[in-house]
Amino acid sequence: MGGSPVVVQSQVQAGDESKREHITSQNGSEIKAPAFIQYKWWIQMGIYSTFVLSGQAIGTLLGRLYFDKGGNSKWLATLVQTIGFPVLIPFLFITSTKTNKVNEIKKPSFLVVASLYTLLGLFIAGTCMLYTIGLQYLPVTTYSLICASQLAFNALFSFFLNKQKFTPYIVNSLVILTASSSLLVLQKDDSGVQSNKTSTKKYIFGFLSTVAASAGTALLLSITQLALQKIFKRESFRLIIEMSVYQSLVSTLAILIGLFASGEWKKLDKEMNEYKLGKIRYVLNLIGTAISWQAFTVGSIGLIFKVSSLFSNVISILGLPVAPVLAVILLHDKLTGIKVMSMLLAIWGFVSYMYQHYLGDLRQECKKDSISGAL
Repeated sequence: MGGSPVVVQSQVQAGDESKREHITSQNGSEIKAPAFIQYKWWIQMGIYSTFVLSGQAIGTLLGRLYFDKGGNSKWLATLVQTIGFPVLIPFLFITSTKTNKVNEIKKPSFLVVASLYTLLGLFIAGTCMLYTIGLQYLPVTTYSLICASQLAFNALFSFFLNKQKFTPYIVNSLVILTASSSLLVLQKDDSGVQSNKTSTKKYIFGFLSTVAASAGTALLLSITQLALQKIFKRESFRLIIEMSVYQSLVSTLAILIGLFASGEWKKLDKEMNEYKLGKIRYVLNLIGTAISWQAFTVGSIGLIFKVSSLFSNVISILGLPVAPVLAVILLHDKLTGIKVMSMLLAIWGFVSYMYQHYLGDLRQECKKDSISGAL
């Protein structure tokens, strides 16, 4: 085909800049078009957001159900959060549809990529264990709402690592979301299944573990975005799957070592036989949990690709009320007044953040119209 080639370079950046595509022609001219108007972008965002919301809600509920009905192995509960990666391997054979063929970006060395995936994998293993401890000792509602603090941590790390810009609405969102999780310190929750009674000491331990896990996950998301900007410098569906598979592989190996070293593997057969819902549902619970968290992982990385780590975290925070509501319906959990207030604050914080994105898009459209009018 004749004519000058056109190169579309999608860049993963923090803030509103991440929502635009840079179209550069051979003569050096550049045109910026908001990605929000492209239906493919909307479809991708919808899919990744659905993965995050559904994977998080289902994984959290199944994880809690595991402990409520007789499961006791922290290492196994942690393992199922990462071991589901083989279901993604077939997608590695899907050829990337990347259109950038002229200026191919130099791939990073094997040593750099291996070191990155090892770091991320070990990080994931640690945070998953902390989440497991929190989920074992806390009701679903309390656990989910504490996770709202993850957004505040993510904002802090995004500011230093990803050069995230802050506006009054974003700051307002972070303050509200942090306050929503802090309210939970005021009241110990005795809701939940009574067979899993939790002492005050274990409750505090679970609370601190969940907060630490939230901070760790926030740092992990920011590091992932930084890696996409500085190391890979490209985006494709294949790369999303690669990151999900390889970092999950490393974390799975690390958790397996812990499972066998702790000796908990010897008790798994007895645990399965004594599980209150039966052997088949015991296995189905583990399989469902594993698949759910892999969907969540793919969705999170996909949203980092398309927008930023902070936005990926915001979608995750949006899903926090889902698990408590389902827990009330399915697990007979209870919502106290403080937790209801905390949920409302979390939703308010999310709306404030999204309103800032709306204002940013509106300014870009006005700027574009004024430039077009001047020409």
